[in-house]
Amino acid sequence: MRRLLPSPGPVDDAAGLAEAYRLPAGRHLRVNFVAALDGATSIAGRSGGLGSDGDRRVFRVLRALADAVLVGHGTAAAEGYRPVLADSAVGRLRVAMGREPTAPVVVVSRRASLAADDQLVTDAASPTVLVTCAAADAGRRAALATAGVEVLVCGDDDVDLRAAVDALAERGLTQLLCEGGPSLFSAALAAGVVDELDLSIAPLLAGGAPGVLGTGALPVPVPARLVQVLEEDGYLFTRYHLSAGG
Repeated sequence: MRRLLPSPGPVDDAAGLAEAYRLPAGRHLRVNFVAALDGATSIAGRSGGLGSDGDRRVFRVLRALADAVLVGHGTAAAEGYRPVLADSAVGRLRVAMGREPTAPVVVVSRRASLAADDQLVTDAASPTVLVTCAAADAGRRAALATAGVEVLVCGDDDVDLRAAVDALAERGLTQLLCEGGPSLFSAALAAGVVDELDLSIAPLLAGGAPGVLGTGALPVPVPARLVQVLEEDGYLFTRYHLSAGG
């Protein structure tokens, strides 16, 4: 892999890639997507068909650097999300960075739709966190809490993402990696909590799938500033700082 911006040069190993994506101390929410040239974020409903070896390395590094992984329930279900485990590639990378081997997955669901027998619940080393709202079924919330999920109620009729980010920070989860989907990204932008977009651009055309924000429009456009571009095998790995964060 090579860096094109800001200073051209090789990025040869996991340590170099980690340095390219490392954040300063403090609160930060970054969003990671892979998209085709036409903006599609999935093939046959999943993002895996768009990825490359380089994209998977970036994915692992971003997870290793994060205090927690934030994801919408629909994306977690469609992609078959699993917990971050100590014996996984991400867990081993975290240890190599001097970090705890596991990190919680934070599932956002207005209806508290996470099932108590989901692998994110039953197999998690770091307890999964559910972010939901007061309108979600109280019995379902209680069952998930009994199963070991940390349930955060943020908002009344819908999830208040700004309150959720504050609640996670109070638990020491200050640097968050959001992996989508488009609806959650759009809602996070509207809430003004996104600091960075890390977008991998695949050199192919896919069609038939919505872009990183789905089909809806934002209330106002969000300016983005390009701060880094890496390249490998025709894939571009970009970092944009967004003015909507904080």
